[in-house]
Amino acid sequence: MSRSQHVSETPATAFLRRHGVAFSEHAYEYLEHGGARLSAQALGVDVHAVVKTLVMEDEAKRPLLVLMHGDREVSTKNLARQVGVKRIEPCRPEVAQRHSGYQVGGTSPFGTRKAMPVYLEKSVLGLPRIYINGGRRGYLVEIDPQALVRVLSPTLVEVALAD
Repeated sequence: MSRSQHVSETPATAFLRRHGVAFSEHAYEYLEHGGARLSAQALGVDVHAVVKTLVMEDEAKRPLLVLMHGDREVSTKNLARQVGVKRIEPCRPEVAQRHSGYQVGGTSPFGTRKAMPVYLEKSVLGLPRIYINGGRRGYLVEIDPQALVRVLSPTLVEVALAD
């Protein structure tokens, strides 16, 4: 079951507080390569409501963030088409970490080291609440998905593939 517990401040939680976003904290035991499914199980929530933050880049190596349901994959082909570039692919872990300032597995879209364009899977906005990384491995914050629109100004896309 989900245990709400306070985790020390991260750049992500500082960002949320600065922007007046209400959130609750949910810590769980992080497991390497456990992903959204593990965190959903640990917290007792639907994996569809867990939103993963993916650091990707286009063919010119320009970084971007994609926010996607935990039980879906990104069609990079559709994303490239919707963004208007030739190719988009996930960044290597060390490159993702350099862009975001977060360790892979603890990447949050809030308070990133570099400002990057954010692409949000449109259907995420249909959920009543979402769980998204709070800037540390084993730590999700629960927020209203409308807050993503308010504080990140994402471009809405429809690029989900079934997992």
